[in-house]
Amino acid sequence: MAQLGSVIEGKYEVLKLIGKGGMSKVYLAMDKRLNKQWAVKEIEKKAKDKNNEVIIQSAIAEANMIKKLDHPSLPRIVDIIEEEHVIYVIMDYIEGEPLSKILDQYGAQSQDTVIEWAKQLCEVLDYLHTNNPPIIYRDMKPANVMLKPDGNLKLIDFGIAREYKQENLADTVSLGTKGYAAPEQFGGKGQTDARTDVYCLGVTLYHLVTGQKPAEPPYELYPIRHWNPQLSGGLEKIIQKCTQLNPADRYQSCAELLYALEHYEEVDDAYRAKQKAKLRKFSIVFVAAVLCLMVGILGQVMNTQKNNADYDRNIRLAEKETADTRKMDYYINAIDIKPNENKAYIGLLNAFKNDAAFTVEEEEQFKKKIDLMDIQENPHYGDLAFEVGKAYWYYYDYGKSNNSDNQITRMKSSVKWFEDAVRYGSKKSDYYEMAAIYQEIGKFNQDITLQIEEASDKGKYKPYWENIKSLIEMINQNPDESEIVKLELYKLTMYSVETYARKFKADGVEQSDLRSVIESVKKSTNNVTVNAEKTTTMKNDLISRFEDTEKAIDNAYRNT
Repeated sequence: MAQLGSVIEGKYEVLKLIGKGGMSKVYLAMDKRLNKQWAVKEIEKKAKDKNNEVIIQSAIAEANMIKKLDHPSLPRIVDIIEEEHVIYVIMDYIEGEPLSKILDQYGAQSQDTVIEWAKQLCEVLDYLHTNNPPIIYRDMKPANVMLKPDGNLKLIDFGIAREYKQENLADTVSLGTKGYAAPEQFGGKGQTDARTDVYCLGVTLYHLVTGQKPAEPPYELYPIRHWNPQLSGGLEKIIQKCTQLNPADRYQSCAELLYALEHYEEVDDAYRAKQKAKLRKFSIVFVAAVLCLMVGILGQVMNTQKNNADYDRNIRLAEKETADTRKMDYYINAIDIKPNENKAYIGLLNAFKNDAAFTVEEEEQFKKKIDLMDIQENPHYGDLAFEVGKAYWYYYDYGKSNNSDNQITRMKSSVKWFEDAVRYGSKKSDYYEMAAIYQEIGKFNQDITLQIEEASDKGKYKPYWENIKSLIEMINQNPDESEIVKLELYKLTMYSVETYARKFKADGVEQSDLRSVIESVKKSTNNVTVNAEKTTTMKNDLISRFEDTEKAIDNAYRNT
């Protein structure tokens, strides 16, 4: 059994006891290798105790289930250690308080707070339900939801979660927490599914917003405005629909419930009455509005024609201008006239890149002009996001010096723009696939240092290598691609091989694959025609690194 100060498996030093139940204890432990705190769940093995055997198997099943999941509202399982008399499950240490404790201390929570919590819980449950196979949580209650200091929630305790099996007609056992569990959790009423978690979440919201425990008198879920008339009728209807006894009468998914929560005011009685009053007022002023509208339309048409002419004139002047500063001024004038059009933004970016650098000052100038909330409504915003991402990836000069390259900084800065290019762009567009690859390569370099520290980087390197190969193929197929884009990509490839050759090997990348790509990069580098001092220097630096890159492969695959 764990003792304070003892070290489990030579890695985890037990610091203090932070919780205990009937057959398990939870300790706070320090990982001596990573200098990171973990929670250690200790489950004692008891000979000839069938109930204990169920607990042991449940804990192992829970750990193996969570290890496959990846969501910010779920804890991670990093290790399972089985000894003769005890099992240790090593998991994320979650700072914060369970919502049950917050209810005990402060009573019912504000409606706005509960709705925000409900949205987070809907999202994590929907993530579980859309796994393959789906995972049904089955134990939603305030005690199993941790509120972190940053205001976000973590869902804990997967002891009775199960994978949904299509062929099962019913669950084999009755599991759940009295008061919160759905009727079908008590056996003989069909198999639990996503609608079971909808019910449990509805009861949890009832408890949070009213302060009334469902497992205590009056043992009935009254409408929430019975306890507090100031609460929303819309939220009341949502909770009542969640907690219908017949699963067919509930929301059929957490995605459907999330949509309802985001529009809860629209089904509120007071809201509907207010809308009717607005409609009556609207009818009174409608005729007068029509007359004003006719005058307004005429003025708007004339104003739009003038704006279009001014916008086009500034674009033409910018395209003819040879001085970069004047070119930028014309593009900025055009942006002020039509802030939701792409053309002026892309022209401004190209003007910034004329000296092969996207400076911090130019970045500030660009950010002051672009209003993302508005321009994201533009159906072609994804095109612009892709161009902005490339400007950061290849030209951003923040953190660059004579002795230090800033390639990683550039990639990290570009990730959010490539994410927007994928999110808002059309899958049929020429850049869509390339944007997705840029995004994945950037996220790899953004996250890999922390993943190495947490020893969670295994399996990340082969997909990264495949993305680099795909990007090289795409760039090489474009005869109009600039020399700086090609050279930066070749440099990233060589840097990645020099840095991660051993990791590539461990993830199953063949030595012949690395050598084939590097030979191709060498040939392509030599064939790049350079027309500027900057790219000449880049090309020479790359050629000088060929030998180091090949040595990195030799060292990684020695004795293979």
